[in-house]
Amino acid sequence: MACALRLAEKEVEVVVPEAGLLAAVLPADLSRAVTEDYRSRGVKVHAGTSVEQVEERRGLLAVQLSGGGAVEADFAVAGLGIRPRTELAERAGIEVQDGIVVDRYGRTSAPDVYAAGDAARIPVAALGQSIRVEHEDNAVQRGRLTGANMAGAKTAMDEAPFFYSDLFDLGFEAVGILDSRLETHADWAEPYRRGVVYYLDGGRVCGVLNWNVWGQVPAARALLGSRCEDPASLDGRIPTD
Repeated sequence: MACALRLAEKEVEVVVPEAGLLAAVLPADLSRAVTEDYRSRGVKVHAGTSVEQVEERRGLLAVQLSGGGAVEADFAVAGLGIRPRTELAERAGIEVQDGIVVDRYGRTSAPDVYAAGDAARIPVAALGQSIRVEHEDNAVQRGRLTGANMAGAKTAMDEAPFFYSDLFDLGFEAVGILDSRLETHADWAEPYRRGVVYYLDGGRVCGVLNWNVWGQVPAARALLGSRCEDPASLDGRIPTD
C-alpha cells in the first residue's frame, strides 16, 4: 500500500512495530535493505514504534506514536491482520485450530462439509504439517478445487500455495513458511536485488523466497521438505537469471 501511494505521488509515512519493513518475514539484513530502499524513494518509515491513538484535529488525523512522536495525515490505512471467523464451525462441532481444519480434498471433520480460503487450515504434504494461508493463490486455486470436490471430483490438493508482492522495482514469489526467526541461507546473484532465500527448520527446507526471481515457483515447491545438512549446497538449485 505504501508503495502504491508513493507511486501515486502521495506523501507517505509508515509505522511498524518491528525493526524494519517486513521484519517478521525477511532476514534482518534484507529487511534493512528494503527499509532503506523505501526511504530513498521518499517514504518516511517509523520503525520500532506503534500507533497509540488516532483523533481528528482541524480536518486532519493526528496519529500519536508510542515514545511520544506524532504524525499528521489526510487519511490513514491500518494493516491489522485478520483472525479467522470459526464460530459457526465450532458450534457445529467441526475441528478448528487457528482456522477450520481440512484435508487434502478440502473436507472438514464433518461429513459433506468443506472449507476453503483464508479461514481454512490446509495440509501441505512437503512440510508434513498444516498451515493457514492468507493469499490470493490459496483462495483462488483451493476454492476452485474444493468446489469441484464438493461436486464429486475427488481431486487432491498437495501443492503448497505461493504468495507474492511487488515493492517498487523489487518483488518476490514465495512458498512455504517464511519466518525471520528461522535459520536462513541466501543465494544472491546481486545482493538484496536478485536471489533466493531459503528458510530452514531442523535441517529441512520449509520455505523459499524467490527475490526478484520469477517463474521459479515449481522449483521452489520441489525443494520444500528436502533435507539440507549444508545450506551452501542449496546454491544454484534455483536459477536466478
